[in-house]
Amino acid sequence: MRGWWREFAGLMLPVSCGGCGRPRTALCPPCAAELTGTGARRVRPSPEPHGLPAVHAAAPYEGGVRALLLAHKERGALPLARPLGDALATAVEAATRPLRAAGDPPLLLVPVPSSRRSVRARGHDPTRRIALAAAGRLRRSGRAARVLPVLRQCRPVSDQAGLGARGRLANLAGALEVSRGGLRLLDEAARAGGRVVLVDDLMTTGASLAEAARALATARHSVHRPYIPGLPDSPEGETAEGLFERPVAAVVASSPTSFEINRNSRRSCIVAGGER
Repeated sequence: MRGWWREFAGLMLPVSCGGCGRPRTALCPPCAAELTGTGARRVRPSPEPHGLPAVHAAAPYEGGVRALLLAHKERGALPLARPLGDALATAVEAATRPLRAAGDPPLLLVPVPSSRRSVRARGHDPTRRIALAAAGRLRRSGRAARVLPVLRQCRPVSDQAGLGARGRLANLAGALEVSRGGLRLLDEAARAGGRVVLVDDLMTTGASLAEAARALATARHSVHRPYIPGLPDSPEGETAEGLFERPVAAVVASSPTSFEINRNSRRSCIVAGGER
């Protein structure tokens, strides 16, 4: 109900730019340019957590971009989901560009999940909403894309605010898993040649995306066990291996320092998911 009311209010009430507050527009041209004008780049945090997938970010998390993400996530500015989804789609396209030479496989956008408590408090799931908008943008451009919300939290985690990189890794270790129904969806997608792209709105330390990648790697081994109830039998290596190769990841924004690290490093790197 809360999410429905926000949708209605966004249509009926006067709006202002979520980035700078300019009246009568949800997103002004200067803030839109800040969100997508620089193009997606490969980035990495420092220190880089073990298992962090390769990721791209559309923009640094600062200025108008920071304000836009906070307006969408915390203040329910739901019309911003579409431009934020467009930005995420550019990061997905950049992260998956090497795959196009191998036949342009269907893209499976797997959002890093928010906690149920956060979804209740906000009245919506911001990352899933942005992922759905990004998938729509990709389909309109001719890419086969769908959102698979197959990850879930399997234990409570503490608020990430105030935690450093080491604290966030410890807080999230073992916190995510692929749901039973999600295993079936991923197995079916693997048979169709799909490739996973982990997505989130923001990366700070990379802990969330590293944990999401670990959960998918664990699921890969589960898919190969034919005795799991509800899963079709499959010979070793026939389906899930291609799908669960170390996934790439894409986010709307990342810490500005991760862009600087990438620019000054010879190491290849990529952008990952949001911290909660």
